[in-house]
Amino acid sequence: MLKSRLITALILIPLVIAALFWLPPVGFAITTIIICMLAAWEWGQLAGMASRPQRIWLAVLCGLLLALMLFTLPPYQHDVHLPQIATSLWASLCWWIAALLLVLFYPASAALWRNSRPLKLLFGILTIIPFFWGMMALRQYHYETDHFAGSWWLLFVMLLVWGADSGAYMFGRLFGKHKLAPKVSPGKTWEGFLGGLVSSAIIAWLFALLAPLSVATGTLVVCAVIAALASVLGDLTESMFKREAGIKDSGNLIPGHGGILDRIDSLTAAVPVFACLLLLVFRTL
Repeated sequence: MLKSRLITALILIPLVIAALFWLPPVGFAITTIIICMLAAWEWGQLAGMASRPQRIWLAVLCGLLLALMLFTLPPYQHDVHLPQIATSLWASLCWWIAALLLVLFYPASAALWRNSRPLKLLFGILTIIPFFWGMMALRQYHYETDHFAGSWWLLFVMLLVWGADSGAYMFGRLFGKHKLAPKVSPGKTWEGFLGGLVSSAIIAWLFALLAPLSVATGTLVVCAVIAALASVLGDLTESMFKREAGIKDSGNLIPGHGGILDRIDSLTAAVPVFACLLLLVFRTL
């Protein structure tokens, strides 16, 4: 299992980095829409859709909605203050605050949505749509003057998330004794959580020294810490939905890693929250 996870990671990470820096805006948007469609397909199972045709339609509708929203933007202008983008990012911030409460009070909180497919689908919309716009907003950051500025920001967020995941896994295996959220994800520990945050902080510090991120240090630290915390919440939230659906993995598309949602669950929270803080709260434009 560990061997297949490592091999898959060694293949996927260079591909992701290449896509961030080499894909043109249209190609990047199409690739991100495809990822969101696959995530919607898997979310259908979390929402209680056992029928394959239903889940296919959910994925198609997700892709059409994102494409329609994209086509309503002015050509080559993805200003974060446009209603489609700003509304999605603010909605994401509200959703992840609500998700934190759902996780903290689980399983009692599940009584509010356990038997409601529309609510579970709404949670999926609030997870996937803002993730798309967070990716697009960061990728287009100062694109007119520097085609790679947004790529560096996206790589920064991804390294934060990867650092948090890897640090939590290693510290949890070595020192984990106290459960973080036993009713949601019994394998996670406070020691792993703190180890993940330390790993993210080190990565953020090193990356900020070496990469061209022209943002005040205080702003960067606040955004990075909250994004790292959001990444943990994204993971816990998907674990909560999987537990309610009675499944271990959201899918089996990625050998050794499960489904698309299993790999991007942390990013679905970290990316839009980071984008919202950086571009709308602190207005780092």
